[in-house]
Amino acid sequence: MAAGDWRYVSGRLLYGWGPLLCLLLGSLLALLLPFAGVEEQCCATLKGLALLRCHLWGSAVRSAVHTTSLTVPYTAFDLLPMRPRPNPETQLEAKAALQQALEMKKQGKREKAHKLLVHALNMNPEFVEALTELGTILEEEKDVIQADHLYTKALTLSPCNEKALVSRDRTLPLVEEIDQRHFGVIDGKVRRLMSIPKGNSALRRVMEETYYHHIYHTVAIEGNTLTLSEIRHIIETRYAVPGKSLQEQNEVIGVDAAMKYINTTLLSRVGSFTIGDILEIHRRVLGYVDPVEGGRLRTNQVFVGHHIPPHPQDLERHMQELVQWLNSEEALNLHPVEFAALAHYKLVYVHPFVDGNGRTSRLLMNLILMQARYPPITIRKEQRAEYYNTLDTANEGDVRPFIRFIAKCTEMTLDTLLIATTEHAVGLPGASHQPCTDCKQTIPIHN
Repeated sequence: MAAGDWRYVSGRLLYGWGPLLCLLLGSLLALLLPFAGVEEQCCATLKGLALLRCHLWGSAVRSAVHTTSLTVPYTAFDLLPMRPRPNPETQLEAKAALQQALEMKKQGKREKAHKLLVHALNMNPEFVEALTELGTILEEEKDVIQADHLYTKALTLSPCNEKALVSRDRTLPLVEEIDQRHFGVIDGKVRRLMSIPKGNSALRRVMEETYYHHIYHTVAIEGNTLTLSEIRHIIETRYAVPGKSLQEQNEVIGVDAAMKYINTTLLSRVGSFTIGDILEIHRRVLGYVDPVEGGRLRTNQVFVGHHIPPHPQDLERHMQELVQWLNSEEALNLHPVEFAALAHYKLVYVHPFVDGNGRTSRLLMNLILMQARYPPITIRKEQRAEYYNTLDTANEGDVRPFIRFIAKCTEMTLDTLLIATTEHAVGLPGASHQPCTDCKQTIPIHN
């Protein structure tokens, strides 16, 4: 057994004892508190529990933050952020900004402290102390979501950081509660949509339009310049648009073919994914542009921004692990939005193909949503920057912002369908639509 695999197994074994151990220690704490009656002793106990958990789990804390079931975090995690480390002068400037921020905070000048901490992180994005201090300020300002994210990032960089451990233990239950509340809002809208009769003419029309919109946005995100009307013309007539790139037009035909394949073949097969299913989706996505590479795992190493996907010789193993997870009880028991978002992220993380990884991942995501009786969602081209930023954040150790982004896209799609099927509708939600303003769509770390 490889060293990375053994670390994974041993971490998971210790991880499984975690809830029981924490329960026993928590019970002991509850018995001792009446005799203590001192806030300092309570805080010291909490710190002790956090550090004890950290020493028991060791590097497994890092995998808990990442929340992927692939072995990638154990074999290549340290290679992911290919950003150059700041030079000594920049690090000194960041430390000086942190000290000034702490002094400003003591003087009650919180806004200046906030700006200085942001400056310190601009100088050194991996400055753990600055991450935790900024998280503390944000938490005190009631921005518990962003605070929790900063604590999580700090723990990704330094798994046994005492202050980050204690702080995240404090914020995690709050953000989980907010997140589940938002999932409840989405579920309510799904039920409203499902209550509309299938023969409703307005629903039928808007679903047809949504089909074309999805193809338009999923290729536009990756740079395709065809307009919505041109895409509709290509799909309905199969005639080329004069003066436009044939490759771009073949991309459209490929996505259309893949969507039809999913609708006719895979929808009813819940919990029985195979590698062949993913290859067949990709064969249609890329087959009209590059028939040789369509439906075939890449044979060369690729680089995607700061992310280094697995080596070609490891792809078969990673794909087997992905499919095993897709069919697992763990995945099927997740909320459909979380399941779909994680499936998308896992596939695009492995990046198994030379081209078409994003389109195939978005189709896999929508397949999972449709199997759960959700409508297929559209990630709009106007959301491209947020889409890729949240994927980058996931690669850095926290996948929750990406899941929240997919949850937002899901609600936007549901709002569009509900508005279109409601009499006297006054407008459609824009790309910047922010549902559930009092909750910021957070996703729990499975801890």
